[in-house]
Amino acid sequence: AVAPEKVGARWMAAMRAGDWESAWRQTDRLELPRRQAQRSDPGFRRRPHHLVWDGTPFAGRSVLVRCEHGLGDTLQFLRFVPLLQAQAREVLLMVQPPLVRLLQGGPGLGQVRDGWCGAQDWPSRELEVEVMELAYAFRATPRDVPPPYPHLAAQAQRFASVALGSGGGLRVGLLWAASDWDESRSVPVEALEPLLGCPGARFFALQQGAAASDPRLDRWHVEPLWRRTGAIEAAAAAMLQLDLVIGIDGMAAHLAASLGRPTWLLLKHEADWRWGPRESSDTPWYPSMRLFRQPRPGDWDGLVAQVRDALDALVGGPTAGHGARLRA
Repeated sequence: AVAPEKVGARWMAAMRAGDWESAWRQTDRLELPRRQAQRSDPGFRRRPHHLVWDGTPFAGRSVLVRCEHGLGDTLQFLRFVPLLQAQAREVLLMVQPPLVRLLQGGPGLGQVRDGWCGAQDWPSRELEVEVMELAYAFRATPRDVPPPYPHLAAQAQRFASVALGSGGGLRVGLLWAASDWDESRSVPVEALEPLLGCPGARFFALQQGAAASDPRLDRWHVEPLWRRTGAIEAAAAAMLQLDLVIGIDGMAAHLAASLGRPTWLLLKHEADWRWGPRESSDTPWYPSMRLFRQPRPGDWDGLVAQVRDALDALVGGPTAGHGARLRA
């Protein structure tokens, strides 16, 4: 028998190496025997390591798409739903409640509904698939992965814009604290201070939660937007007015990049599988995204120095020696 944990480790290594085809072949090692077993055994039951999708072709069928992971995961893999709709007779997209208003009525998404209403109230369907499984179902590769869902900016423009006030300079949105489930992705707010001194840039806090009320932000002249961007559609409307979003690996970075905004992603040394090889500074998932990685585990100061140098270059400010001083 194939050990699911070994398959999972090989899958992760292949994705981190940018070899998606090898990752899908690892998934095949679990899914192809599963499909054979469910055809021959009427009493077959799906195991926890099996996908939601049982391999049945989508064409001409009613397909319910579950979104069971993070909000960022849904935004990232949303790009595959129009491909699904082109094949299926009907698509029922069951999203997390915070995404309903932003996505409802979006072209190519089928019927967008609240996926947390209770499975007993879900509409009837012939097939189910989890949204992240669509990359495997369509055998996506870095060469042919679809761009982010193209209508997200138009969806966001339906909502009232968030006034950013007057003043010149490059308008930069900031997010530095991750959710509780993986705090290792968070940048300590004090590590951002060298970045916030960049001349020619105005910084806006899009951060939510307790981290947004840190009193040091006022001293560093970071303009608070968090009170007006708690809803995802409001955050999206604000991002459309920004020149750049700088943030940690989380939902907001996926949202900004899906909107086509220039996005600089701040990654810990051992980053998530989706961000590819450690030496890469770009990603096939988002053409507008640039990756910044910790040079050493835990070295947020070194990462912020890289970002400050890049921001200085972008706004035409001084760069000489700044990174070296910070790393010293």
